[in-house]
Amino acid sequence: MKGKDLRIVFMGTPEFAVASLRRLVEEGYNIVTVVTTPDKPAGRGQKIHESDVKVAARELGLPILQPEKLRDPEFVEAMQALQPDLGIVIAFRMLPEIIWSMPKYGTFNLHASLLPQYRGAAPINWAIINGEKETGITTFLLNHEIDKGAIIGQQRMPILPEDNIGTMYDKLMTAGCDLVVDTVEHIAAEDYTPIEQMHIDEATLRPAPKIFKEDCKIDWSWDGERIVNFVRGLSPYPAAWSPMYLAGEEKGSAKIFHVSFCEKEHSEAAGTIRTDGKGSLEVACADGWVAIHELQVAGKRRMATRDLLLGFRNIEDYTM
Repeated sequence: MKGKDLRIVFMGTPEFAVASLRRLVEEGYNIVTVVTTPDKPAGRGQKIHESDVKVAARELGLPILQPEKLRDPEFVEAMQALQPDLGIVIAFRMLPEIIWSMPKYGTFNLHASLLPQYRGAAPINWAIINGEKETGITTFLLNHEIDKGAIIGQQRMPILPEDNIGTMYDKLMTAGCDLVVDTVEHIAAEDYTPIEQMHIDEATLRPAPKIFKEDCKIDWSWDGERIVNFVRGLSPYPAAWSPMYLAGEEKGSAKIFHVSFCEKEHSEAAGTIRTDGKGSLEVACADGWVAIHELQVAGKRRMATRDLLLGFRNIEDYTM
């Protein structure tokens, strides 16, 4: 059987899933429906927000299902009526067994790491934060445990020193299109050997949990290389940040998007700021100075350091 003979249900929410959906449609695969999250109010104006996948599916003329609950009898019946051969999940919710086991050939997920490493919601962020030199993508069959199903395919990709979450997201999203199509064809032909994620020492694995605001706070007592990787792994979104203090009192904060590090012995307290007032802004860390090249002080727009210094006088009186 060919992949294009399969009746495919596609499930996803963000932009990361859209690229693969578009590729499948462009190449003539039979997407019988797209399942995504319900519309919901978002932002200050609480305007109704549609998922990236829904917007793309509508543009592509595909049927759309948006169940509030994945075990809802109406949704289950709608899925059964479609008689799906294969399910594809990319950045969606945890599925109940009644859904992932329904397609004839099961349901596979595209995950942005080299499983079993970096199971969880933020694999690209954590790989960069932890200073990895390589990451990749994995397709695996869903089972009862999150990110622990049998592996079908993988593709490795280097993490370059200049990469951040933004660039790696785009690279892995693009590579994911090829792996998804390849996986569909192997499943259709029943030409693959699933690799079970069993008998793994969990202590050797690095997790990738969801990232919250407090997780993004820089600790300037860290060594410089760790701070650089931390900023890269969170830039441009959600962004590393630091409080700003004046005379010991917190007087705001700054999101930090691009830094570099110079190792050098010093006697300054971690978080001490030094600047030439023109284009250089450095913060003391454990083993040297971290130069900030791009940031966003609370209440201002994101800008290069030299532009900030034009209007921010006496910044050296602050600490971070």
